[in-house]
Amino acid sequence: MQSRIRKPRSTTGLPPGTLVPPSVAEGQRVRIKSFVYDESSYTENDLTSLADLTVPENTSAVTWINIDGLSDIDILEEIGERFGVHDLVLEDILDTEQRPKYEDHEDYLFVVMKMIYYYEGRGEPLVEQVSFILRDRMVISIQERAGDVFTSIRERIRRGRGRVRRRGPDYLLSTLTDAIVDQYFLVMETLGEQVAHVEATILKDPRPTGIQSIHRLRNRVITLRRSIWPLREVISHLLRGEQGIIKESTRPFIRDIYDHTIQVAETLETFRDMLSGLLDVYLSMVSHRMNEIMKVLTIISTLFIPLSFIAGVYGMNFKFMPELEWKLGYPFVLGLMLIVALSFLAFFRKKHWL
Repeated sequence: MQSRIRKPRSTTGLPPGTLVPPSVAEGQRVRIKSFVYDESSYTENDLTSLADLTVPENTSAVTWINIDGLSDIDILEEIGERFGVHDLVLEDILDTEQRPKYEDHEDYLFVVMKMIYYYEGRGEPLVEQVSFILRDRMVISIQERAGDVFTSIRERIRRGRGRVRRRGPDYLLSTLTDAIVDQYFLVMETLGEQVAHVEATILKDPRPTGIQSIHRLRNRVITLRRSIWPLREVISHLLRGEQGIIKESTRPFIRDIYDHTIQVAETLETFRDMLSGLLDVYLSMVSHRMNEIMKVLTIISTLFIPLSFIAGVYGMNFKFMPELEWKLGYPFVLGLMLIVALSFLAFFRKKHWL
């Protein structure tokens, strides 16, 4: 998966707050897009740097700055200088292995989430870190790369649909968070189909490839759980936060997001239990299959033990042996062997061993 353990950043020995881009950001092009809107109008611009951004003063307009890519340290430094963002916050933005978190600063909120989605026919979900800075009349979102789940929100801003143009930046943050959490449900749906497919395959024909599929899905569930489970605490802090940036009118929407997050987390727990149980079922079926094979081999061996004894007795070639020169001795011994074999088979069937 994209979220497997990555090469750590070279921050060893550096002072706290030193900005070092992650290795995955090498060669990426940073894109900056701004939306400035209110209920009656909006403007959308592609920026080359934050110096080109004009923030309206003394108006009710909301500014949304979306940054794709983490390779340009100058942009983050400009965010820190222009909007008063702490160096440690900027360092956390560059740490793409950061767990979801919430920080309440003096005049802004800092939130880290994981955006998970399937991209361009990938068989595995793509896990991407998204950082949000919520200030008065402004939201700054910073992503690892281009591509996200915010397309519908941009369209609602452009067309003036829904509540987003009539409300403040706290509602915009809740809308972006809701889009991320809603995408989790699509990921859970796909993951559920994969679990069901593996379950059907194993129950039909337990092969060694089945246990590989189980372990692959378990690792995927563990990765998703690590990305989603801490989000409950983040949403809870947004819901209970005493800072005035989150208005009371927005809290019902955040409460709904919290409920959805709990539902996704419980679904992940269900998948984890299913895969653990499926692993036990696979091992039980393999053991049962081995027992059936051993039972067949044991029955065959048991049938041939008396037959080998009879053949061994009449193969000793002593000169004086009963029936040694009897004309019907050979068919008699074969018949005796057949009777013994049938008797054993009848006994096994009576005991329900066959």
